[in-house]
Amino acid sequence: MGSNLQAALDYAGRGYSVIPVGRDKRSYISWTDFQKRCARVEEIRAWWTKWPGAMIGIVTGEVSGVLVIDCDTREAYESVQKLLPDALLLPIAKTPRGWHLWFQYPKGSGITVGTNIMPGVDFRGEGGYIIAPPSINAEGKHYTWQEGLSLDEVAPAPASVSLFNILAVNIEGCGQRKPQETTKTTSDHNYFTEGHRDNDLFHAANCLIKGGCEIPFAKQVLDILAINSNPPFPKNEIRAKIDSALKRAERRERNIAAEVREWVETTTGYFETTTNHKELQLTTKEEIRAANMALLRLCEGPEPILEKHGNRRGCYRRIETDLNPVNFLSAPTDEFPVNWPLEIEELCSLYPGNIVIVAGSKSAGKTAFLLNVVRMNQHRHDIVYLNSEMGDTEFRKRLELFEKTPLSFWKFRPYHRAGNFADLITPERKIFIIDFLEIHDEFWKVAKMIQEIHKKMKDGICIIALQKAEGKDDGRGGDFSKEKARLYLSLDYLADQKVNRIKITDAKAWRTGRNPRGLHRTYKLFGGSKFEATSEWTE
Repeated sequence: MGSNLQAALDYAGRGYSVIPVGRDKRSYISWTDFQKRCARVEEIRAWWTKWPGAMIGIVTGEVSGVLVIDCDTREAYESVQKLLPDALLLPIAKTPRGWHLWFQYPKGSGITVGTNIMPGVDFRGEGGYIIAPPSINAEGKHYTWQEGLSLDEVAPAPASVSLFNILAVNIEGCGQRKPQETTKTTSDHNYFTEGHRDNDLFHAANCLIKGGCEIPFAKQVLDILAINSNPPFPKNEIRAKIDSALKRAERRERNIAAEVREWVETTTGYFETTTNHKELQLTTKEEIRAANMALLRLCEGPEPILEKHGNRRGCYRRIETDLNPVNFLSAPTDEFPVNWPLEIEELCSLYPGNIVIVAGSKSAGKTAFLLNVVRMNQHRHDIVYLNSEMGDTEFRKRLELFEKTPLSFWKFRPYHRAGNFADLITPERKIFIIDFLEIHDEFWKVAKMIQEIHKKMKDGICIIALQKAEGKDDGRGGDFSKEKARLYLSLDYLADQKVNRIKITDAKAWRTGRNPRGLHRTYKLFGGSKFEATSEWTE
């Protein structure tokens, strides 16, 4: 009783007319009186004491100031959403069957209730009520607020003129056979009259196209509206209105939906909506609303790619259905031997197809570290070095820092490359080094780039350098950069100690019984080329 009683009192405190409703959606009380006045606190307490399992009913219309659109299907919900302005924010509740969209009730409009005004769409005004969160129905299914769209976060929006104009159209298949006076939202405008008809017809065309109507159907509706305009609008100009509406049908929400889906496909494990907003750099309410809607849609349909994490709001997990067969019969049995600066090979092993991440902060010696890997392995492995920032002269100067290794002794293949690294990865037994995977924003895309590289790997390994913030273990892309890495190294320069530090942030294959994860040691870098340890590996 506690949560529903408290919620009922909260609704009443906001000025809504509350009534107790049974699990069969029938009111426990005669509620005619509460279409004109709100219940008192003592009345509400008495109801939920008598019926502790009662659902919360909100009487719609003038008394509560709300008009609710009830969508019973996904198709109905999407059709209504397309009729709303892109920037419109309003409370939306998820019901066991569909959605409730809360609008401000237009005062004096006389709007009552209507059913099937579009396929799967009803509305509730005067003489109606709806069930509100956190009610639970007879089947144990919950009424909940959509993420970021509760009454605590947004207020009911003004009723959209375009929405109710289109709902009132007396055409079979797009509304009621018999129009109701109660669907009018205003009484002081004369639509489709001289001086207004051109704009009104375009507005109707835009609503029809955004609502998903087929062009022949939209033309028939507009023909009828044109004939009944005062004076009649030329029918041969109707097509121009439809063409204009089609051009306006490209919407930012669709772009954000595509970006959200692409981002989701790079994730593993659980994530929160705030992470999605941050990674996609969404800042406006409209963008965040569109992203939240896109995430919810990815949880539904015949093939959802997301699922919610329990009852925690705004937490999701990608459903991972992609399968990569384990070819254990034909898999190579030997490891991929690599010599490392600071003797990392004594702690960790690598195998064909592995990815290694070297995340380094400024002045930590990433390039010197990678060139030492080249120097120490070039005589037993073919090495491809993809350089993203140094010109020919600078690259030569870096190699000349290795005083004991003349330029003629270097046996590797360096190339200039700043992006699309996966295009150069081949399945042969080689060491591919990327110095470095450069990205300045949308850091979540790091994971996708690494995934694309990993898909190309077979018998070789790839060492990828990433920039990272000083003092943090993870490189650009955060946790997203860790998914495919079998060995993850972090390099830092400790300015206060005037020494560098390497940390094994993660290691999947141990050389000995000692877990190398989290081990670190300090070192000094001499002459831009020589690594000299100044401590042992410690936890």
